[in-house]
Amino acid sequence: MSAEEPQDGSTEEEENLRYFVRIGQTDLDGTKTVERSLTDMNGIGKRTARIVAENAGVDRTATFGRLDEEDIDAVVSAVENLADEVPPWLTNRQNDFYTGETTHQIGNDLQQKRRHDINRMQMINSYKGIRHQRGQKVRGQRTKSTGRTEGTIGVNVEAIREEAEEAAEGGDEE
Repeated sequence: MSAEEPQDGSTEEEENLRYFVRIGQTDLDGTKTVERSLTDMNGIGKRTARIVAENAGVDRTATFGRLDEEDIDAVVSAVENLADEVPPWLTNRQNDFYTGETTHQIGNDLQQKRRHDINRMQMINSYKGIRHQRGQKVRGQRTKSTGRTEGTIGVNVEAIREEAEEAAEGGDEE
């Protein structure tokens, strides 16, 4: 018996395995479980992935690439219609500024909406927009000791010692 060839006939299962499952504009890993694979999409976390699997009627611990086409289509439709199935507090786009609708964005749409919101805040010079422009923390975090983007602040003892040694060596030669 060789370690390379399993005896349970899993080669047939590997042929049925779809390594990539495409939902929207995202390729999901077919070798992971349904719940785990859905969390790779922007806008879907662990809790949302569990709800999507439940709404689609799919076992969340099943391997995503081994599902039937019907089950994959059910998962796709559950992801696309997520805002209708979940309470409004679970969606990621509540009371949109322009339309007033509550939706759940996923993938590139979420990133585009987020950039648009930040750009709007910057254009109207709101407090959050100005913080975004300056590259500072936006949500009230501490900035005295964290979030420093410049070099080290304080005394660099090693650099002072090196300068002193160089000055001492330079003074001895003259």
